[in-house]
Amino acid sequence: MKHNQEGLYPRGFSSKTDWKYPLVQAGKLVTLNYGKALTAQHRVEGDVPVYGTNGQCGHHNEFLVSGPGVILGRKGQGPLGVEWSENNFWVIDTAYYVTAKSENIDLQYFYYLVRFIGLNHLKDGTSNPSLSRDTFSRLLLPLPPVQCQKGISKLLRNFDNKITLNRQINQTLEQMAQTLFKSWFVDFDPVIDNALDADNPIPDELQHRAEARKAVRESEGFKPLPDDVRQLFPDAFEESELGWVPKGWVVSTAGDEFTVKGGSTPSTKNAEFWEGGDIHWTSPKDLSGKAEKILLDTERKITATGLSKITSGLLPPETVLMSSRAPVGYLAMTKVPVAINQGYIAITECKSLTQEFALYWLDSKIEMIKSISGGTTFAEISKKTFRTIPIVVPSAQSANAFSETVALYLSKISKNVEECRSLSALRDSLLPKLISGELEII
Repeated sequence: MKHNQEGLYPRGFSSKTDWKYPLVQAGKLVTLNYGKALTAQHRVEGDVPVYGTNGQCGHHNEFLVSGPGVILGRKGQGPLGVEWSENNFWVIDTAYYVTAKSENIDLQYFYYLVRFIGLNHLKDGTSNPSLSRDTFSRLLLPLPPVQCQKGISKLLRNFDNKITLNRQINQTLEQMAQTLFKSWFVDFDPVIDNALDADNPIPDELQHRAEARKAVRESEGFKPLPDDVRQLFPDAFEESELGWVPKGWVVSTAGDEFTVKGGSTPSTKNAEFWEGGDIHWTSPKDLSGKAEKILLDTERKITATGLSKITSGLLPPETVLMSSRAPVGYLAMTKVPVAINQGYIAITECKSLTQEFALYWLDSKIEMIKSISGGTTFAEISKKTFRTIPIVVPSAQSANAFSETVALYLSKISKNVEECRSLSALRDSLLPKLISGELEII
């Protein structure tokens, strides 16, 4: 079925698409409504999501629009957001909220459709490009029967719900790893427990931690650490150049404990280094916006010839990465062999510690690392400076016990990330086939 209706043909579909459903101008189906200004200083803490041109940008205690609903970005250089809010929400004046003007459109179907088509190609202007309502109203949208729309959106929402659940599980696992590291190697909870039970003296400088730990131990439902875990830790403290530390633990430096490497970028003007490459090459851009501290893939690949231009070569899986510039502080453990650019400090192995310990030691020290970063144009920490950072080295047994537990967390996180990628790819491959009518939900 061919359609000659005037309007803007939906991007992402071939002009030869044999549409089963009519193409209808968006302006006949929905209205784009302006949001209302709400600067950050005028927001009151609450649980109502606030949306702007690039997506959610904060919270407030009042809502502007009753949910569920769709939010579309309106202006700006970056990608315009296409968001769905299940609950009540606020939209600021850089975005639109959508209302249906026809009974023939299901808003959740509309959301998935526009998210697939995208908005950036519809923007007008150069210095501050924006999406006008007139332009959007001419966008042609395939319009199945409403019940078919609802079936499509329900199927796609099931994919998104599973993806959201996986991400929530990953967030919980990440918090568990951070909490465990802090308890064992920052607050020294097992050592304090052992000292309290042995009636050993606790230094005045650590009394506040001891009192806090006593309160936890006396709280209802407290579960003591297993004996096999507590046996990995001493029952006393000793003074060091960094203050009081668990007895027998050693003060060292990052340079003495970790093998540290950097990277570089093969010339992008030489196609021989890049075209047809299948070797993972990462820059900090690969970690931007990622919640998980796992690297499974890279945006760019290099050739073997390109790899030969990087002195650090191909780094093994389980390498710990920290972005060292623009910005400092992205963290990840690689799960594939990678080459790195000059924006990283990489830890490829540890002398007596573990890669999992290194990852969460960095996580616990990241604000301090940022504070000692130099640079005029942008913050940067050199490998030389990084190597001088002091570190308290625990017993190998306690570090290994931590690593065994956290390695299981990271393995589950990796599997969830891979499943999310597969689900997203399947969802995005099904969507155009469903809305063109090539596939039907029975």
